Amino acid sequence: METLMQIAELNPSSRSVNVKVHVINKGPENEVVSRKDGSIFRVAEALVGDSSGCILMSLWNEDIASVEEGMNYQITNGYITVFRESMRLNLGRNGQMEKIDEEIQPNQENNVSDRRIENRFKPRRDYKSRRGGYDDSRGRRGGYDDSRGRRGGYGKKRY
Repeated sequence: METLMQIAELNPSSRSVNVKVHVINKGPENEVVSRKDGSIFRVAEALVGDSSGCILMSLWNEDIASVEEGMNYQITNGYITVFRESMRLNLGRNGQMEKIDEEIQPNQENNVSDRRIENRFKPRRDYKSRRGGYDDSRGRRGGYDDSRGRRGGYGKKRY
């Protein structure tokens, strides 16, 4: 059996999350459109918790109907994502959620989704040149500096 974790132990890079949770409440269902192919998905959030704390859980499509407020579940192989600077528990393709009869008293005082998580990724570079170059740290467009500090350029031949 996989090692069970406590919600208070979760962090933004947590993978293979195995927890037993109580569903405190379930929010309304929304529709979102995939940027990849334009397909429509249903999504809802549920606040779930254990004795150490609580976290928002993203529920997608069929999972929305299978989760009931006030019930207890064991989540196997979940993972954490950061959405809008807040941690979320997800099931994904490999995750499973099973109803259990155990009594779980959630600690709503420690909501780990309330902790603000800063963006871990660098902002995209601003590519402005039509010739494939970009603004470097000195505000110059494209090209490169050779070993002698001379400016070169992409696509230009210097003889």
